[in-house]
Amino acid sequence: MSESKGTAGIKEIARALNVSIGTVDRALHGRTGVSEKTKTRVLQMAERMGYTPNLAAQALKLNRKLSIAAILPKHISHFFDPVRAGIRAAAAATVGVQVSLEFHEYPRLGVGDVEAFERALKRHYDGIIFLPGDTRKFDSLIRTLSRNGTAMMCVGSDAPNTDRMGSVAAHAYVSGSIAAELLAMKLPQRSNVAVFSGDLYTMDHAEKLRGFAATLAVQAPHLMLLPALESHEQPRQAYQQALTLMRSKDHPQGIYLSTANSMPVLKALDELKLLGKVQIVTTDLFQELIPLIEFGKVMATLYQRPYTQGKVAFEALLRYLRGDDKSHPYVRLAPHVIFRSNLPLFSSHIVDTDEEIESELP
Repeated sequence: MSESKGTAGIKEIARALNVSIGTVDRALHGRTGVSEKTKTRVLQMAERMGYTPNLAAQALKLNRKLSIAAILPKHISHFFDPVRAGIRAAAAATVGVQVSLEFHEYPRLGVGDVEAFERALKRHYDGIIFLPGDTRKFDSLIRTLSRNGTAMMCVGSDAPNTDRMGSVAAHAYVSGSIAAELLAMKLPQRSNVAVFSGDLYTMDHAEKLRGFAATLAVQAPHLMLLPALESHEQPRQAYQQALTLMRSKDHPQGIYLSTANSMPVLKALDELKLLGKVQIVTTDLFQELIPLIEFGKVMATLYQRPYTQGKVAFEALLRYLRGDDKSHPYVRLAPHVIFRSNLPLFSSHIVDTDEEIESELP
């Protein structure tokens, strides 16, 4: 073992201690993932071997400019606008590296998303933050971009078994489970319940439905789950589905709106004078929903923390691109349950948007 002063590097320290290069790197730079005992051993060996950091390499790393894009839908803006705000905040707080951040929008999930990604292929970004809709369509796109050197970070949902480098989202299965438990507490007698979803090819929506159904089966077998209704995030379709369902003989006494595209359904129930009579759990929080919660027409909403999702996704992607963390982060945030009692605590989370839902309805 050579311990000559001034010649040792990270590789030599790792070899001397019989540990990985990554362990030595984390210990020398004070990052997590190393025990205090190992850190002490590494620092002592570095001093004995005369370790000198490669300042030129560090300067090159710090001066590198990274290009990152966020490719997200315009609709539903009260979810995606806070996601974008979280990404912007994380980018503004970045130190030690220059970041070029660009936002790309397409109309809605399933409409214009493939074209947006094809345009991104020509720009050669270092990293892309995106919400995967229909994972069948995104598999080849993610693979192509990843093999071209672009790190793909999912936000709001996930695309497992693809080449994406990580994902950040609210815990969808738990969200569905909470919604089922809330409805079970309000509906002690045998009743029908229904789920209004987006596209069930989107993992987030599929997992919410799975959590909802599983919890009903265990905790509330007296509640009968009707076939899920997919609106594909189209307001007109959701509105018509709600009218048809609530006019049927077997209409539900409880509804879980697992997508933030909830206003068209609530509008239909309002026209049928059923708000306040049907138990409703919604998703996320926006201005139009506040009075419905305040006056007991919506029991509760499950806040997916979109701002935090965007912020954490950007931070994880940046760590990956800088080489600080080459793991593949899988982050699932706990949803916040908002009732009338704690609604004032979340008022600051509401983002005003100019999205017009009413214009898309009859």
